[in-house]
Amino acid sequence: MSIHEIVLPETKPETEWVRGRARQKVSPTYDHASLQLELGALLRAWALPGHGRVGSEWRFRVAPPGALVRPLVPDLAYLSYAALPKDAPDDAVAAPSAPPTVAVEILSPDDRGPDVDDKIATYLAAGTAAVLVVDPHRRTITIHDREGVRTLRNGEVLRHAAVPGLAIDVGEVFRRAKR
Repeated sequence: MSIHEIVLPETKPETEWVRGRARQKVSPTYDHASLQLELGALLRAWALPGHGRVGSEWRFRVAPPGALVRPLVPDLAYLSYAALPKDAPDDAVAAPSAPPTVAVEILSPDDRGPDVDDKIATYLAAGTAAVLVVDPHRRTITIHDREGVRTLRNGEVLRHAAVPGLAIDVGEVFRRAKR
Protein backbone atom coordinates (compact mmCIF):
# COMPACT_ATOMS: atom_id res chain seq x y z
CA MET A 1 0.00 0.00 0.00
CA SER A 2 1.24 3.51 -0.84
CA ILE A 3 0.03 7.02 -1.57
CA HIS A 4 -0.47 5.76 -5.12
CA GLU A 5 -3.13 3.27 -4.12
CA ILE A 6 -6.82 3.63 -3.33
CA VAL A 7 -7.56 1.43 -0.34
CA LEU A 8 -11.13 0.51 0.51
CA PRO A 9 -12.35 -1.56 3.45
CA GLU A 10 -13.48 -5.09 2.85
CA THR A 11 -17.26 -5.16 2.81
CA LYS A 12 -20.00 -7.69 2.12
CA PRO A 13 -20.75 -7.41 -0.75
CA GLU A 14 -17.36 -6.07 -1.82
CA THR A 15 -16.63 -2.45 -2.64
CA GLU A 16 -14.58 -1.52 -5.69
CA TRP A 17 -13.31 1.72 -7.27
CA VAL A 18 -15.23 2.54 -10.46
CA ARG A 19 -15.39 5.86 -12.32
CA GLY A 20 -13.55 7.71 -9.56
CA ARG A 21 -15.73 6.57 -6.69
CA ALA A 22 -16.27 3.70 -4.28
CA ARG A 23 -19.09 1.45 -5.48
CA GLN A 24 -20.42 -1.49 -3.51
CA LYS A 25 -21.32 -4.48 -5.63
CA VAL A 26 -24.96 -5.51 -5.59
CA SER A 27 -26.16 -8.82 -4.22
CA PRO A 28 -26.82 -11.00 -7.24
CA THR A 29 -30.05 -12.61 -8.35
CA TYR A 30 -30.42 -16.35 -8.89
CA ASP A 31 -29.70 -15.96 -12.64
CA HIS A 32 -26.46 -14.15 -11.81
CA ALA A 33 -25.43 -16.62 -9.11
CA SER A 34 -26.24 -19.66 -11.24
CA LEU A 35 -24.29 -18.34 -14.23
CA GLN A 36 -21.38 -17.51 -11.94
CA LEU A 37 -21.32 -21.11 -10.67
CA GLU A 38 -21.61 -22.63 -14.16
CA LEU A 39 -18.87 -20.49 -15.68
CA GLY A 40 -16.71 -20.78 -12.57
CA ALA A 41 -16.90 -24.58 -12.67
CA LEU A 42 -15.92 -24.65 -16.36
CA LEU A 43 -13.02 -22.23 -15.86
CA ARG A 44 -11.77 -23.98 -12.74
CA ALA A 45 -11.89 -27.45 -14.32
CA TRP A 46 -9.85 -26.10 -17.24
CA ALA A 47 -7.38 -24.11 -15.09
CA LEU A 48 -6.52 -26.59 -12.34
CA PRO A 49 -4.35 -28.95 -14.38
CA GLY A 50 -1.66 -26.28 -14.47
CA HIS A 51 -2.94 -23.13 -16.17
CA GLY A 52 -3.62 -20.97 -13.13
CA ARG A 53 -6.10 -19.94 -10.47
CA VAL A 54 -9.83 -19.21 -10.75
CA GLY A 55 -11.86 -17.41 -8.11
CA SER A 56 -15.19 -15.70 -7.64
CA GLU A 57 -15.52 -12.22 -6.12
CA TRP A 58 -11.71 -12.12 -5.86
CA ARG A 59 -10.29 -8.68 -5.07
CA PHE A 60 -7.53 -7.49 -7.42
CA ARG A 61 -5.34 -4.40 -7.03
CA VAL A 62 -5.40 -3.06 -10.59
CA ALA A 63 -3.29 -0.23 -11.98
CA PRO A 64 -3.33 0.94 -15.58
CA PRO A 65 -0.06 2.69 -16.53
CA GLY A 66 0.17 6.12 -14.88
CA ALA A 67 -2.98 5.59 -12.80
CA LEU A 68 -3.57 4.87 -9.14
CA VAL A 69 -3.86 1.28 -7.98
CA ARG A 70 -7.50 0.55 -7.25
CA PRO A 71 -9.51 -2.45 -6.08
CA LEU A 72 -11.67 -4.23 -8.64
CA VAL A 73 -13.63 -7.38 -7.89
CA PRO A 74 -14.72 -9.32 -10.97
CA ASP A 75 -17.53 -11.83 -10.60
CA LEU A 76 -15.03 -14.46 -11.78
CA ALA A 77 -11.34 -14.19 -12.49
CA TYR A 78 -8.68 -16.39 -14.01
CA LEU A 79 -5.07 -15.54 -13.16
CA SER A 80 -2.47 -17.51 -15.06
CA TYR A 81 0.55 -19.03 -13.37
CA ALA A 82 2.64 -16.99 -15.83
CA ALA A 83 1.23 -13.82 -14.21
CA LEU A 84 1.46 -15.11 -10.62
CA PRO A 85 3.46 -18.31 -10.14
CA LYS A 86 1.99 -21.38 -8.52
CA ASP A 87 4.40 -21.01 -5.58
CA ALA A 88 3.62 -17.32 -4.95
CA PRO A 89 3.19 -16.36 -1.28
CA ASP A 90 -0.34 -16.50 0.13
CA ASP A 91 -0.52 -12.72 0.63
CA ALA A 92 0.30 -12.15 -3.05
CA VAL A 93 -2.50 -14.54 -4.04
CA ALA A 94 -5.05 -13.13 -1.59
CA ALA A 95 -5.28 -9.75 -3.35
CA PRO A 96 -3.01 -9.80 -6.40
CA SER A 97 -1.29 -6.60 -7.47
CA ALA A 98 -1.58 -7.73 -11.07
CA PRO A 99 -4.75 -7.68 -13.15
CA PRO A 100 -6.60 -10.92 -13.80
CA THR A 101 -5.66 -12.67 -17.03
CA VAL A 102 -9.39 -12.95 -17.76
CA ALA A 103 -12.11 -11.07 -15.88
CA VAL A 104 -15.75 -12.11 -16.06
CA GLU A 105 -18.49 -9.60 -15.29
CA ILE A 106 -22.05 -10.93 -15.14
CA LEU A 107 -24.55 -8.15 -15.62
CA SER A 108 -27.11 -7.48 -12.91
CA PRO A 109 -30.26 -5.40 -13.39
CA ASP A 110 -28.71 -2.60 -11.30
CA ASP A 111 -25.45 -2.41 -13.31
CA ARG A 112 -24.92 0.90 -15.07
CA GLY A 113 -23.41 0.84 -18.55
CA PRO A 114 -20.81 3.55 -17.83
CA ASP A 115 -19.63 1.65 -14.74
CA VAL A 116 -19.24 -1.61 -16.67
CA ASP A 117 -17.46 0.24 -19.51
CA ASP A 118 -15.05 1.82 -17.01
CA LYS A 119 -14.22 -1.55 -15.48
CA ILE A 120 -13.61 -3.07 -18.93
CA ALA A 121 -11.35 -0.18 -19.93
CA THR A 122 -9.45 -0.35 -16.63
CA TYR A 123 -8.87 -4.09 -16.87
CA LEU A 124 -7.67 -3.90 -20.47
CA ALA A 125 -5.44 -0.87 -19.84
CA ALA A 126 -3.87 -2.71 -16.88
CA GLY A 127 -3.05 -5.76 -19.00
CA THR A 128 -6.03 -8.13 -18.72
CA ALA A 129 -6.10 -10.25 -21.88
CA ALA A 130 -9.89 -10.53 -22.07
CA VAL A 131 -12.97 -9.30 -20.25
CA LEU A 132 -16.07 -11.44 -20.66
CA VAL A 133 -19.35 -9.63 -20.10
CA VAL A 134 -22.18 -12.07 -19.55
CA ASP A 135 -25.70 -10.77 -20.14
CA PRO A 136 -28.31 -13.09 -18.53
CA HIS A 137 -31.20 -11.18 -20.10
CA ARG A 138 -29.92 -11.34 -23.71
CA ARG A 139 -28.18 -14.68 -23.11
CA THR A 140 -24.94 -13.42 -24.65
CA ILE A 141 -21.26 -13.37 -23.74
CA THR A 142 -19.32 -10.42 -25.10
CA ILE A 143 -15.54 -10.69 -25.33
CA HIS A 144 -13.57 -7.45 -24.96
CA ASP A 145 -9.86 -7.63 -25.77
CA ARG A 146 -7.13 -5.71 -27.60
CA GLU A 147 -8.55 -6.90 -30.91
CA GLY A 148 -11.97 -5.38 -30.25
CA VAL A 149 -15.37 -6.61 -29.16
CA ARG A 150 -17.39 -9.61 -30.28
CA THR A 151 -20.65 -10.95 -28.96
CA LEU A 152 -21.40 -14.68 -28.83
CA ARG A 153 -24.89 -16.16 -28.75
CA ASN A 154 -26.65 -19.50 -28.65
CA GLY A 155 -25.00 -21.90 -31.10
CA GLU A 156 -21.56 -20.28 -30.76
CA VAL A 157 -18.54 -21.41 -28.78
CA LEU A 158 -16.37 -19.13 -26.68
CA ARG A 159 -12.67 -19.61 -27.38
CA HIS A 160 -9.84 -17.20 -26.61
CA ALA A 161 -6.05 -17.32 -26.74
CA ALA A 162 -5.88 -16.30 -23.05
CA VAL A 163 -7.50 -19.63 -22.13
CA PRO A 164 -5.99 -22.02 -24.69
CA GLY A 165 -7.97 -25.20 -25.19
CA LEU A 166 -11.03 -23.96 -23.29
CA ALA A 167 -14.26 -24.11 -25.30
CA ILE A 168 -17.53 -22.93 -23.76
CA ASP A 169 -20.81 -23.58 -25.57
CA VAL A 170 -22.67 -20.31 -24.94
CA GLY A 171 -26.18 -21.73 -25.27
CA GLU A 172 -25.39 -24.68 -23.04
CA VAL A 173 -24.06 -22.43 -20.25
CA PHE A 174 -27.34 -20.50 -20.17
CA ARG A 175 -29.43 -23.70 -20.38
CA ARG A 176 -27.53 -25.32 -17.50
CA ALA A 177 -27.76 -22.16 -15.39
CA LYS A 178 -31.56 -22.17 -15.73
CA ARG A 179 -31.95 -25.67 -14.25
